[in-house]
Amino acid sequence: MSANTNLTSSLKDRNAWLWGFTPQSEIWNGRLAMIGFLSVILIEVFSSQGFLHFWNLL
Repeated sequence: MSANTNLTSSLKDRNAWLWGFTPQSEIWNGRLAMIGFLSVILIEVFSSQGFLHFWNLL
């Protein structure tokens, strides 16, 4: 029973929103980067133009 408690507490700590150079902040940084990268790909696929052309930056 204690192993299950340790597992859930470690999962909760892994998803905590902590500031600074912590493993949690690196996990959140990776998640947000994946969302940004996917959104750029979807913009390029559905608009048939590049990301910079879509926002009139190029």
